[in-house]
This record gives sequence, C-alpha cells and structure tokens, in this order.
Amino acid sequence: MSRRGLAAVASVLDQAASSATNILVLVLAARLSSAAGFADFSMVYVTFSVLLGLNMAYVGQSLVLEKGEGLGAMCRSAVGFTGAASAGVGALLVVVGLALPGTPGRAFLALGLVLPLVLLQDGLRYCFSALRAPERALAADALRLVCVVAALAVQPEGASAGRLVLAWGLSALPALGLGLWLLRPYVRGARGDLRPYLRRGHLGQRFVVEFAVGNGSSQLAVLGLGVFATPLAVGALRGATTLFGPLNVLFNSANAFGPPVLGRLGGKRATVRATALLGLVLAAVGAGWGAVLYALPDRMGRQLLGDTWAATAGLLPATGAQYAVMGLGTCALLTLRVLAPKATLSLQVVFSLLSVGLLLGGYAVGGVAGAAWGLAAGSALKAAAAWWRVTRLRVPAAQDREPAPAAN
Repeated sequence: MSRRGLAAVASVLDQAASSATNILVLVLAARLSSAAGFADFSMVYVTFSVLLGLNMAYVGQSLVLEKGEGLGAMCRSAVGFTGAASAGVGALLVVVGLALPGTPGRAFLALGLVLPLVLLQDGLRYCFSALRAPERALAADALRLVCVVAALAVQPEGASAGRLVLAWGLSALPALGLGLWLLRPYVRGARGDLRPYLRRGHLGQRFVVEFAVGNGSSQLAVLGLGVFATPLAVGALRGATTLFGPLNVLFNSANAFGPPVLGRLGGKRATVRATALLGLVLAAVGAGWGAVLYALPDRMGRQLLGDTWAATAGLLPATGAQYAVMGLGTCALLTLRVLAPKATLSLQVVFSLLSVGLLLGGYAVGGVAGAAWGLAAGSALKAAAAWWRVTRLRVPAAQDREPAPAAN
C-alpha cells in the first residue's frame, strides 16, 4: 500500500478511536451511575462536546487548511492558543461549579479543572493532520482510548458525576504527554504566535459560525418539534440518528483529515474527481447501512434501543436516505472548504435553517415519519446546492493544473 493509502487508513482509524472513546465514556458512565447521576454527567458531557466543537472549528479546521513552510510554528501557535483559551474557559466553569448547588455544581467544577487537558489532547489530532502524520495522532488517541476505559472501569458503582468527570479528564494525561512528545520534532525551534487567532477576519471565525448554525439548528429542530410532538416522537428521531453513529465517524474523518490530502492533488479538476468519487462511496455506504438496520429483527432492535425501537424502526428508510445524501453533501462542502473556504458559510446558514422548516413542516403533514423525510429533503437540497456551487467555482488557471508526476 502506498504512503498516501496508509495515511488515509490511519486517519480513519484515528477518527474511529476518538469516536469510540466518546461512545464508551457514555456507556461506562451510564452503567456506573444512578439515573440522576448520569443526568448530571450528561449535562457536563454535552457542555464539553460543544466546547470541543467550537475549538475544532476555530483552531482545528483552519489549521488543517494550512500548507507550505512554517507548519511547525503554526502547530505551536495552535497548541498555545488552545491551552490558553481552554484554561480561561475552565476557570469560568470552576466559578459556575462553585455557584451551582449539589452534585451538578461539583460536576461542572470537575470539568473546569480537566478541560485544558482534554481539549489540548484532542487538538493535537489537527496538528498531526496538518503535518500529514496521522499515524502519530492514531498512536496518541489509541492510548487515550485504553486509558479512559481503564480509568472508568475501576470506578465504584454509584460513583458521583464529579468523580467520573475527574477520572475521565485525568485519564487524558498519558495520551497528552505522548502526543506532545510526538509533536516535538516538528515544532522544535519554531516560535508560536497567538495574535492571528485574535485578529478580525481569522478563518476560524467563519467556521465557528458554521458550527454554531449547524448544531444550533439541529437543537432548534428538536426543541421546535418538542413543542408540537410527543416525547416519543422526539425520542424516535434521536434513536434513528444514534443508529447511524458509525457513519458520523466517516464524515468526521473526511472533514478533519481530507483537506491536507486533497491539497496535494493539484487544482479543481483533480480535487472534484476525488471528492465526487468519495461522495458516491459514502452515499452507497449510507444507503447500505440503512438497509441493514431496516432488516434487523425486532428482537435485535429492542436490544439496541429498548422500547424506543418500535417507533424508530419506521423512520429508518427516511434516515437512511438522509445519510446517503449527507455523504454527497459532506464531500461537496469538503471540496469548497479546500478550494474556496469562504464559500461554505452561506450554504450552511441557509440550508441548516431550511432543514428546520422542512422538519416541522414534514411533521405537520405526516407526523414523525414526515419529520424524518423533511430532514432527508433538507440534506438533499443542501447537497445539491453545494455541488452546484462547486460547478460554478472559478479558480485561477495556475491553481487548476494537474500536478506534475513525481520523479522516480
């Protein structure tokens, strides 16, 4: 296998390790906690997930678009900014935790204490992606997976949310140490500069807006549906989305590690060919995964989702269609991210809000199944608009030449 192929495999495995870590954390915490304790832990983990996404958008997504000389200095700057920003937010969470009474307050206090560790450890993945060394990210994230499972597995049954958060956060230390050691050869002698992250017009500011709109619209959709629908309908939609979690691993891998690989292909034509092929593959995988889930016997479905399975099973065709077109849309947006990074914001804003309207309109017409098909329609329209934008994209002729063949 070529070095490029090995790098692609390492990228996917690294994203899989990171996603598996998040899933296992929730599974182990749920098994160890009481219902009330897991509710407290879930609130803290949702807060962390939002902060993680914001850091990924502001620092990670802009970093992986960088190329050329000076990547070592850029990575040092990214690590420095993540450390400083996470320490500031962590201090704020400590204050919030001290102000909140009872176990929720102690859980947020614990998150504030460990936040710099977990955000720094995750942020190193984007440094290695920009440096085209995903195998180093895989090594650190695999160690993170082993350590967090071991740390939570030894916690006593009925452990408080604060204790679980501390165990989860402190278990990042070995992986953080390994990641910094693996990064050291690339940043030795380089000087970091935090000022670009504070300037108006930093590319990460646009990506933060995209993240906020995309995630905010999905939360708004759920809240809006909750006003009109029953809790069972909302739970059914959440259950259907949860079953497609493995596909999110592939989509996240494309977004996190695709830009450096695509940046080496040449101009627009080579990039579009690669992303179009990848989009077709992801669409086929999404449709195939949906078919597998739809064919599951009820007994297996109930083992996965319990009583929610009965309501969820009828939504699987719509959700499968949604994820199939999401594969196409993800690759179209990835193409724009590489060739014209500023072109994605308007698409995300318009079509994320349109998806909310289609979800609510679909529910009004066809109940929860109509809501699921509304989401699928929104994803299809976003994919179509993104690929149309790709076809209209003009790049300088110098950037659209095929790369010269490498000398033997």
